[in-house]
Amino acid sequence: MASLLLSSIIGDPLTRTSIQPFYTVRHKLASQRGFECKPNHFVVVSKRRLSGLEEAMLINRAVEQGKVENPGKLRKRPRLRPGKVRPRLPVPDHIIRPPYVNSSSLPELANEPQIHDAEGIECMRASCELAARVLEHAGTLVKPSVTTDEIDKAVHKMIIDAGAYPSPLGYGGFPKSVCTSVNECLCHGIPDSRQLQHGDIINIDVTVYLNGYHGDTSRTFLCGDVDEEAKRLVKVTEECLYKAISVCKAGVGFKQIGKRINEHAAKYGYSVDRRFVGHGVGKIFHSEPVIFHFRNDKPGCMVAGQTFTIGEWGFIRTWL
Repeated sequence: MASLLLSSIIGDPLTRTSIQPFYTVRHKLASQRGFECKPNHFVVVSKRRLSGLEEAMLINRAVEQGKVENPGKLRKRPRLRPGKVRPRLPVPDHIIRPPYVNSSSLPELANEPQIHDAEGIECMRASCELAARVLEHAGTLVKPSVTTDEIDKAVHKMIIDAGAYPSPLGYGGFPKSVCTSVNECLCHGIPDSRQLQHGDIINIDVTVYLNGYHGDTSRTFLCGDVDEEAKRLVKVTEECLYKAISVCKAGVGFKQIGKRINEHAAKYGYSVDRRFVGHGVGKIFHSEPVIFHFRNDKPGCMVAGQTFTIGEWGFIRTWL
């Protein structure tokens, strides 16, 4: 069976950013599997800043090549500043909740991959189709002056109106029903009172828990007038996702996913952040297999009826 997949694409990172609670499990997974990760839980530098000399050389080169007439200083995106996080929204009592909701502890990764029979695949299809509809609606709300908290409210209402539970709510203490990651926030950003602005890019990560199965998906949206560099980043990461999906079938090694993503990203001068991974999904939110998005020697092959996620977290622009 075709695996159910997702993308999680990040923005043009120019400054440091705080990583939200989900960061811990991603970092832990990569570290446990032999890939060295510095255990910094609060600061990620996603794009190297240019020194004054490097910036001047880059400008001079652009002038000499006739690419710009008067480049001046390179434009720098204002630092992302957090807004106010409002209390979590209520969920009606009749809606079935996943087991982790009543605990503030971050659940451990389930060791067994999730392989479904025909009935399970239909349940997964239903939950993923709902997640896709919610995500499409959330994308229509991305406009300057709209807050991510407003997006959270809309997502929350649409999910509970469908009789489902918003999976992020209460996961390891996460206080919201959707993840909204703006600009340099790599993933799993917490919706707040900050208004979206022209030039922002925002990843919206929706997961629903319907009839005992999690459907997980995300997409990055452009807000208003977005510069060409950010548009290119979003375009390339989306292309990487579909390159990875194209290799997925029973019997193919999981390492082919990372190989295909890495090859395509490198063509455009991008690399992949190793701290964030894909994962199995189904009755359990996060399980084996762990999906690396970079070149690796991970053993194991895909199996018919298996469901997992693919995401392009942490692309970094490399100056050549």
